[in-house]
Amino acid sequence: MAVPPSYSDLGKSARDVFNKGYGFGMVKLELKTKSSSGVEFTATGSSNTDTGKASGSLETKYKIKDYGLTFTQKWNTDNTLGTEVSMEDQLAEGLKVALDTTFVPNTGKKSGKLKTSYKREYVNLGCNIDIDVSGPTIYGWAVLGYEGWLAGYQMAFDTAKSKLSQNNFALGYKAGDFQLHTNVNDGTEFGGSIYQKVNNKVETSVNLAWTAGSNNTRFGIAAKYQLDEKTSVVAKVNNASLIGIGYTHALRPGVKLTLSGLIDGKNFSAGGHKVGLGFELEA
Repeated sequence: MAVPPSYSDLGKSARDVFNKGYGFGMVKLELKTKSSSGVEFTATGSSNTDTGKASGSLETKYKIKDYGLTFTQKWNTDNTLGTEVSMEDQLAEGLKVALDTTFVPNTGKKSGKLKTSYKREYVNLGCNIDIDVSGPTIYGWAVLGYEGWLAGYQMAFDTAKSKLSQNNFALGYKAGDFQLHTNVNDGTEFGGSIYQKVNNKVETSVNLAWTAGSNNTRFGIAAKYQLDEKTSVVAKVNNASLIGIGYTHALRPGVKLTLSGLIDGKNFSAGGHKVGLGFELEA
């Protein structure tokens, strides 16, 4: 079996069918480019159609492949600066070590996190530690895989309070074009999803979630249809009668347009429906 995914990527294929190709209530522009020296730039800007609030971010990334090093710098319109330095497959094959720091000039607030992960056949492990003098929080996860079966555990331990603040389990199965994922978060939140790639053009997904002590069960279905190599449509609906649709088309190489809408099926005549527009440019 290949290397299993990290805990956060368990069930990702099903989530992607529900989340990608939509941008309700937003107008978004994203630009990606790469300099001759190998520096990658990603700039994004968005505006919320309900509030009119605009936001943006800029990310630069540079890789030194011979040494397995990656330098990433981020800035956003909240005036938060982020820097990450990572090294992969140098200290040991499959081992990645990273230092992630953030700084807010307006307040002087600083934070950091030491990240480590190790992946090999059948196993994917990770541990992150917040750099906090008052008492760091330790995050850890492990995923084991064998013959298509996946089992994972995720935890967070607050050293200041000496107690677990997160305690999650997951179990799944992956076979070709079919994936099943189930999870339990803190013993109270239960969830599951099924992903099926019907053929080269059609992908479907179903998710289900409920909370212990509550009769409120949440579920939804979603599908993606690839009309041709340039165009795809997506649709989803949940038990709250919220209907989402999306249309993505590559206008030309490096230019992608996304249109989306969210319809409230229970209050169709009352309005309040949302639309979204997105442009992705890559040069």
